[in-house]
Amino acid sequence: MVYYSGFSLKDDISFFKQYIKESEYTVAGFSYGAIKAFEYTLSCADRVDTLQLFSPAFFQTKPEQFKRMQLMAYKKDKAKYLSHFIKGCFEPHELKKTIHVETKASELDELLHYEWDPEKLKDIALCGVSIEVYLGSEDKIIDVQGAKEFFLPYATTHVINGANHFLQLK
Repeated sequence: MVYYSGFSLKDDISFFKQYIKESEYTVAGFSYGAIKAFEYTLSCADRVDTLQLFSPAFFQTKPEQFKRMQLMAYKKDKAKYLSHFIKGCFEPHELKKTIHVETKASELDELLHYEWDPEKLKDIALCGVSIEVYLGSEDKIIDVQGAKEFFLPYATTHVINGANHFLQLK
């Protein structure tokens, strides 16, 4: 199995144990890591049976002003931004311990400006890869409804009622 962590995170796979399909032919990613998992699957020469996208970073419905404000806040005070960001990922539930890695503004810019390509999703599905998308109904980070509508034609899309960005329940 290949797994990609979310923005600023390391070893966050434990949050998704109940959903992960344990197989050497599974590629999975959380949030920003979902982008990386998707791109890996597109370019991978090895067999992939399942692509699992946990709370995929989906900001293409957000206005440019929102994205600029996020980047400005990050550049002004990275530690404060990341603390607020992680807290938002757990809302409306209890904040849990996470492990962090060094981040760059270019990674946040990529996350905010990434455009999911429906043709590439179709191509992956036509190659026989099962695409699974998991969203939390209480996610305060991404546009859950927009993501659901976007991914539904290409993936088995699960909306977990009451779950946050980390797909955690109370």
